[in-house]
Amino acid sequence: MGKGTRDGGAHGDDGAYGDGSRGGSTSRGGAAPGGGPSATRGSGPAPGGPAPGNAPAPGGAPAPSGAPAAVGVPRPHLSHRVPDLGALELLLAVARHGSLGAAAREVGITQPAASSRIRSMERQLGMALVDRSPRGSRLTDAGALVTDWARRIVEAAEAFDAGAQALRGRRDSRLRVAASMTIAEYLLPGWLIALRAERPDTAVSLQAGNSAAVAERLFAGDADVGFVEGLAVPDGLDGVVVAHDRLAIVAAPSHPWARRRAPLDPAELAATPLVLRERGSGTRQVLDAALSAHGGLARPLLELASTTAVKAAAVSGAGPAVLSELAITEELASRRLVAVPVAGVVLRRDLRAVWPAGHRPTGPARDLLSLTRDRP
Repeated sequence: MGKGTRDGGAHGDDGAYGDGSRGGSTSRGGAAPGGGPSATRGSGPAPGGPAPGNAPAPGGAPAPSGAPAAVGVPRPHLSHRVPDLGALELLLAVARHGSLGAAAREVGITQPAASSRIRSMERQLGMALVDRSPRGSRLTDAGALVTDWARRIVEAAEAFDAGAQALRGRRDSRLRVAASMTIAEYLLPGWLIALRAERPDTAVSLQAGNSAAVAERLFAGDADVGFVEGLAVPDGLDGVVVAHDRLAIVAAPSHPWARRRAPLDPAELAATPLVLRERGSGTRQVLDAALSAHGGLARPLLELASTTAVKAAAVSGAGPAVLSELAITEELASRRLVAVPVAGVVLRRDLRAVWPAGHRPTGPARDLLSLTRDRP
């Protein structure tokens, strides 16, 4: 930004504050920041530096030189003592243009609002910063010093903003997703294709595992968002339902259950060794809960770590299996598997997006969540 000047050009729109009252002028020998002697450009206390010994105390009485701060009296927060960035940017604009009206137009506010903001900043700092006259607005000596300090603050804020943008860009350049098997295989591909259309520059990695493994990855910071299939949101996570699913009992056409007409009794289902997913999977959690009142699950015939493996075992005739309806659409249509009805148990479940409690997803993860609502 251009360096502030002590004098501005003459502009007739600055003769008044903007509300009809005449601004009070401060002579070139006006008080410098901190209440010390007259300030000149290049002299005076630096921002945050010690005030001169005769600086007024908060109550208005002069503080003795070197006197310690009152014990037990909290110092006001910096935000109460330092003008905000908008006010400092307005002051810099006044320094550049020598006109309050032009400065107001640059920062996008009305001249009365600009006058009010300058007056508020002067009250906050306890000194006059701008001389206003029909010929224009000029910085006082104190105003010139404050403008120099304001420039450094604004430049630091611009560097802060650039750094924050760089961090957001780094965050937005990748998305790490952890998902339980059914969601990873049958729902996420469509969601990720849609995300790719919206964020072509975001690199996505997908880690598939059971619901317990998804939670572990989120706790370890190895995933930005997760998807699970269990009965509830795991402890320590927040979540939202993104889809619904139902578990089905299936068997190969050669299995006796494929030819029965009456629904299975829950006790019979519980007592029969099945081809199942491993403990910790959402499928296993739902089945365990549904059959807990009927004696619990018998020892599994096979315990496999993926939906695809369970499905392949069932198709081969190894035994009846429990699978998501999302996973068996083609197998049921081609009669490679047959759905076996069951009475008296609820095998419905919610599919959820999850994330560490108190840390709702942002950036690409937030966009992915939005897409799950549009494409169930």
